[in-house]
Amino acid sequence: MSTKGNMTRNKLMDIAERRILQKGFSATSIEDIITEAGISKGGFFYHFEGKDDLAYALMQRYREQDAFLFSGLFRRAEELLDDPLQQMLLFIKLLAEMMDQLEDLHPGCLVASFTYESHEVNDQVKAITADSVMDWRQLFSDQLNKVHQHYPPKLDVNTTDLADLLSTVIEGGIVVSRAIGDKKLLVRQLLEYRNYIRLLYEA
Repeated sequence: MSTKGNMTRNKLMDIAERRILQKGFSATSIEDIITEAGISKGGFFYHFEGKDDLAYALMQRYREQDAFLFSGLFRRAEELLDDPLQQMLLFIKLLAEMMDQLEDLHPGCLVASFTYESHEVNDQVKAITADSVMDWRQLFSDQLNKVHQHYPPKLDVNTTDLADLLSTVIEGGIVVSRAIGDKKLLVRQLLEYRNYIRLLYEA
């Protein structure tokens, strides 16, 4: 695909993502997207077979962006520290700081959007949405397993559940912060999770 073609495709995806996060998937029509993009319906169908194909492409991009973000933060923590517990604590702090730098409320999460409207998307979109959540579980639990091997926890815990808890804090923090208009809530919840991990494992 040409550079211009890629730019058009990305423009369509950017518009669609913003509208889906604002209005929901079912309320976002192809007509809305192409009108804002200033292209024909034929131009849209050159890039996507339909709304489900667009949704899949959005989730694929979102999954790649998440992997790049989280892996980058973990790499930074590993470069600065050798201890796995301190690496995990720094990762959470770096993530909280990143969320704190947002000028407004977090825009939302496509995983949540497509999960809430799972009846509106096909099985392929449902599958890649679930895969995204499993990516988080794997990434977080890999680091938590390293912590677990070096530090006996003060409570009987499962690292997979601890990994899912972090995902839940992130997703839930986004939803609640938007519901009550408190953009700092997600930051505070991440730091509370960090406190829990520190209390759970530190001697």
